Amino acid sequence: MSAISALIRPGRYPLSSRYDPRWVIALEMGPHPLWQLEDILPALALEPGRRVLDLGCGRGATSVFLARECGATVTACDLWVSVDEREGVFRDAGVERSVTAVNADVRQLPFADDEFDTIVSIDAFEYFGTDVHLLPALLRVLKSGGTIGMTTPGIEPDPYEADVPDAIWSLWGHEVAAWHTPEWWRRHWELSGLLEGIESAWLPDGRENWIRWVEAVQSVSGEGQAAVLDVLEGEARAQVGFVSVTARAR
Repeated sequence: MSAISALIRPGRYPLSSRYDPRWVIALEMGPHPLWQLEDILPALALEPGRRVLDLGCGRGATSVFLARECGATVTACDLWVSVDEREGVFRDAGVERSVTAVNADVRQLPFADDEFDTIVSIDAFEYFGTDVHLLPALLRVLKSGGTIGMTTPGIEPDPYEADVPDAIWSLWGHEVAAWHTPEWWRRHWELSGLLEGIESAWLPDGRENWIRWVEAVQSVSGEGQAAVLDVLEGEARAQVGFVSVTARAR
């Protein structure tokens, strides 16, 4: 099996497997975003017509997925990737009527109170979500009873409780300060006082999925990913993965 075909896994990810892996890789800004989204999808209770804020959407793969697979009306919000680039992705995918691209900083969201039924953030929350002031500002735009779900890299033990292995630090540096455990994230969300039904866990096969992704990206781009693979497959392998957190707004 080639590294590309290994990304088509209908038994494990039936919805994500509908997408050409090369298309997903072309939009990549981190490990397979559709797999991560599909893993948390059951907890989001999405129904057709729901208004979804896709926070830190990158180049827009998750926004296309939410529009197509969930029938959602999506606001694709990102700080770094231009609106023009994402609008091109949405037109090519045929979802331009369901997805609106916005450039905005999560700390100053240009949306009305209670505007969204659901907030989704795939492999982006580590860039802003550790701020204790973030959730109160973010949840302003989420309806009472609305759902929120995110995924983020994590290491075990938590970087605030033990030394970070040299192999991990040498590759990602200060970024790992935000790579918390499920237990840390659960407590962080609890302390906001604004959420209920909080569930946090390691994503199943998170490290193995990361390895599959890196191998596929390398096979397409030809760019060296040896350092990442060394960490994921080396002595630190048991300590690296992805975390999911989901909850409802009070």
